[in-house]
Amino acid sequence: MIIMLIFFFLIGSEPVRLSPGWEGTGRPEDELNFKGVTMDQADLELNPPSDRLNMVYFIMLLHGIGALMPWNMFITAEGYFEKYKLSSNYTHDNSTNYYGAQYVASVSFAAQIPNVIFNWVNVFIPMSGSMTLRIIWGLGVQAVIFIFTVIMAMVDTSNIAVPFFWMTMASVVILNTANGIYQNSVFGMAAKLPGKYTGAVVLGSNISGTFTSLINILTLLMAPNVRTAAIYYFITALFVLLACFDTYFALPISRFYRYHELLAAKEEKTRRVGRNERPPYWMIVRQCSVQLFNIFFVFFVTLALFPSCNNQKVEVSQNDFVVSEKLYTSVMCFLVFNVTAMLGSLLAPILQFPSKRFLIIPVVLRAVFIPLFLFCNYMPANRSLPIYINNDWIYLAIGVTMGLSSGYFSSLGMMYCPTMVDPRYAPTAGMFAAAALITGIFCGVSASNIMPYIVQINWN
Repeated sequence: MIIMLIFFFLIGSEPVRLSPGWEGTGRPEDELNFKGVTMDQADLELNPPSDRLNMVYFIMLLHGIGALMPWNMFITAEGYFEKYKLSSNYTHDNSTNYYGAQYVASVSFAAQIPNVIFNWVNVFIPMSGSMTLRIIWGLGVQAVIFIFTVIMAMVDTSNIAVPFFWMTMASVVILNTANGIYQNSVFGMAAKLPGKYTGAVVLGSNISGTFTSLINILTLLMAPNVRTAAIYYFITALFVLLACFDTYFALPISRFYRYHELLAAKEEKTRRVGRNERPPYWMIVRQCSVQLFNIFFVFFVTLALFPSCNNQKVEVSQNDFVVSEKLYTSVMCFLVFNVTAMLGSLLAPILQFPSKRFLIIPVVLRAVFIPLFLFCNYMPANRSLPIYINNDWIYLAIGVTMGLSSGYFSSLGMMYCPTMVDPRYAPTAGMFAAAALITGIFCGVSASNIMPYIVQINWN
């Protein structure tokens, strides 16, 4: 009896609480009574899981690779289109050489139009609807386009070269429309997770270019001809997209992913009251303007040169150079740029220099790459501008520097931009940054069409 009295004296009138303090979490009464909460959700809340074996991280990495696979495949496969399908040797018509010469600039233009439209529309009218439906349709349409591309590689198109060119451009537009929806959904999916998972998507996007370049080199070395190489090439892209499709449906298996999806749903529920408030777009643009320019200008300079300019440097200057004539474009243009850009992006989170205020200085100085590449052995058979740089090692050094600076400075700009505004406006600033990136690519691709005319002007 005495023990019972002491017990009641110690606990007073307070009810007994469960450890780890479910009642002290400040949740609504319905949740405290487990209304609308499944046992799985309650268990996730009480025992937050970890990402076992980094499964979710590697899935995000794979989706980052898949998000840029269509662009990289069609750009890196320019030899198949230009020197095979659209060449006079295949079509027996000299007029088709013109379409072959225009392939890189045309496919770049066709690919970026949907991306520019989707990114700017999404800033002011965010996409809604089922994420699963968007990802299924996005990946499904891309898979169908790659199947069509493989079939066209198998079919004799020598008598329909011009229609084949325009069918390719139309397929690229459709492909990148679907990819724009898919890419937007992937970043939305990663946004529910901790910050490093968005970084995994970005890293995967950078790895995608390197992966594509390596596949291109392997097919050139192992395939008996360009046509067979292209078939293997596009089938590889198809398998990557199918892997992205399968791994998306594997995500709900992970308790870690379900936990963060639950947290995101609750956060969305709390924000629903103020959803009608529109962000102050002009204020966000004004505060981020310097970083938006930095992002735009880095990609403008890069895409004005890559790949339309530096893949035209096709003659090996030194007989003992380490890269053969056959692999020169694949290695010196695509592999060098993609690897160095990836390394630059990896370096940015580690070494953040210069600061936000002074980043604009090296970004503007990157404009020097334009005359440097034009003074190289660019379009050697059809130019009036003198060639001042005819050494392959110097050309390689210029390419490495451009790739590193492109990956590094663009990543810094993307990292700095959301920090220029109040945290509640950071997502909108991030969307403006993505739109500036795509606009820089589009304007750079457009400017690349002017480069051939510059070197053909008689400067004497």
